[in-house]
Amino acid sequence: MTIPSPALKALQAVLGAEYLLTAEADRHCYAYDAANGLFVPEAVALPGHENEIARVLQLANEYRFPVIPRGTGTGTTGGALAVQGGLVVVTSRLNRILEIDPDNFLAVVEPGVITGQIKAAAAKVGLWYPPDPSSANFCTIGGNVAENAGGSAAVQYGVTRDYVLGLRVVLPTGEIIDTGVRTAKGVVGYDLTRLLVGSEGTLGIITRIILRLIPLPAARQTLLAGFTDLRRATETVARLLKARLAPSALEFLDRASLTCVRQWLPYELPDAIQALLLIEVDGHPHDVQERAAAVQTHCQEQGATLVLVAPTPEETEKLWQARKVLSPAAFRLKPHKLSEDVVVPISRIPDLVRAVEGISQQAGLPILCFGHAGDGNIHVNIMYDRREAQEQAAAHRAVKELFTVVRRLDGTLSGEHGVGISKAPYIGMELSEAVIALSLRLKKAFDPNNIMNPGKIFTTAGGRP
Repeated sequence: MTIPSPALKALQAVLGAEYLLTAEADRHCYAYDAANGLFVPEAVALPGHENEIARVLQLANEYRFPVIPRGTGTGTTGGALAVQGGLVVVTSRLNRILEIDPDNFLAVVEPGVITGQIKAAAAKVGLWYPPDPSSANFCTIGGNVAENAGGSAAVQYGVTRDYVLGLRVVLPTGEIIDTGVRTAKGVVGYDLTRLLVGSEGTLGIITRIILRLIPLPAARQTLLAGFTDLRRATETVARLLKARLAPSALEFLDRASLTCVRQWLPYELPDAIQALLLIEVDGHPHDVQERAAAVQTHCQEQGATLVLVAPTPEETEKLWQARKVLSPAAFRLKPHKLSEDVVVPISRIPDLVRAVEGISQQAGLPILCFGHAGDGNIHVNIMYDRREAQEQAAAHRAVKELFTVVRRLDGTLSGEHGVGISKAPYIGMELSEAVIALSLRLKKAFDPNNIMNPGKIFTTAGGRP
């Protein structure tokens, strides 16, 4: 879809020549994200103010060209790709922390702020922003809101949606609206804030975010539990939660995952270890000490052959760093991957992991299972070489088989990565025709000319406008 010459001239007048990129090399820099795909936009805008964004969207409606919001491009489902051409709008210049209010436990930030910077700013005044995606040191809060990102702390503290109190949004038609509140409660009107969180840039462009903060826990303790039996490891997840030990993080790594990150772990693991659990407890120091000891005992009772307690903050950091580098480290096995983030009921995690083992054997491909076991969110990375036609076909068959298993286990196809373009062909496996039709009516109410990130979430088969 072409941006006509008069529209480009008008965009340049709004943004200034420096902040409207049309050179081929510049456009290629915004043609990809962490998903498998390359879509070169016709132009890239770097607005510095929400009024510029409003004018850009008015022009998009007038000239009927697509607009694709983008943060730092860390998404794994293609949500920030210009699949129908058009203009990519990058929020990197909207990068201010506008306010940290310790008395009312909130922060006001712009979408281009790096998530880790918000966490650091809150910590300086004894507060905490809990959502902690693995890419927190380089992803933006706007992208986190658009995808409803989670992270390791979700088992105890929830996901991004649970911390967004309010938003300022430029609608696809150019109007600027405020949604939500700055208070602990608020039920006036429809909850547009929660609708916009996780909408993947299809309903507007976020320009300001009000975040709820909580007190920083006084103490934390991280433990590593190693199992020689994979099923015992997965069964221990539900049993730990039922034991009311309240872990603030509960992560799972299978043997293939361990192969990729052994060099980053602060401890040498016996070769017999088939799976690891990373467990964290937090709270009052005395309570943390008691619960950490109880977790250690419980894991040993469940069959863990190795339980280690990180004695220092440095070793704790090394443990979590090993977990955070796992996704990129997976490329040690194969040059390409299909990254899925399915969720199943916690009691069905053993069934999911066992099924993935079978899918891996049938496909003849390495498949990693790791992630946020405490809330049932398992990252399944299917590793392959797309230069080999047979491997590429096997990888895509494995995805469909995985999704079939997940639905049979009463799970969902995406816990925190969104739908974008990579999961869009499968959305009918989870959503009914009536739900899809209602969603499309909502989309049209926000975006009557379908200029806002078109081609995402809903495929043609699913009723994409």
